[in-house]
Amino acid sequence: MPSRTLPPPPPPVYLRTWPDRQTLLTDRGMALQELHRRHFGLIRLLLLWLCGVGGVIGWALLIQPIRFIADKDPSGFLLGPVLAILGLAALAPAVIGVIFGIRRDRRIRQLKEAWLALDSHPASDARLRSPGLSLVWLLSSLAVCTLGLWMSFTAAAYAEPGHETYADVALGMGVGLLLWLTGLLGAAKAVGHYRWALRNLGPAAPTGAAAHR
Repeated sequence: MPSRTLPPPPPPVYLRTWPDRQTLLTDRGMALQELHRRHFGLIRLLLLWLCGVGGVIGWALLIQPIRFIADKDPSGFLLGPVLAILGLAALAPAVIGVIFGIRRDRRIRQLKEAWLALDSHPASDARLRSPGLSLVWLLSSLAVCTLGLWMSFTAAAYAEPGHETYADVALGMGVGLLLWLTGLLGAAKAVGHYRWALRNLGPAAPTGAAAHR
């Protein structure tokens, strides 16, 4: 099972014992690659979606007691509190997971910048750009945002009397909002990674024939 502990920051100057620059660059590259994987890998994207799904399930369970009240269903006196507790049990970890992820990302950025400041090695640092992975984060997050907005507007359209109940409207709008927020977090992370790479790694080097002009 992989360790959940982040790589440590580089040691202070008076404790550095690298025998040569190549050894330093090797340790630096390994640390940066591991931090990059923890910060921007596909597993982090799946964890973000998992938090979004947890929030959707929690909201759906919290709406059920309102549905019982609207339908004047006597079973709501027994099932309502149980479903409300289950809803909070699903929603709270999702929110905590997002908050923890944001704090962890901030710490990872600090560690990456500390390791980058040790030396410069453009050949290995170029792999940290991950343009394909950035595109996956951005496009998938925008798709989730679009789905969330569509659900919210669709639910709002049924808010008129004679259509679905207010519980259905609250369910649709809440789920849409949660999906929109999940996609927004993913898109913001993709844009933030692009800006970080541009600031710390500089513009991408030209390739192909342009590189030999």
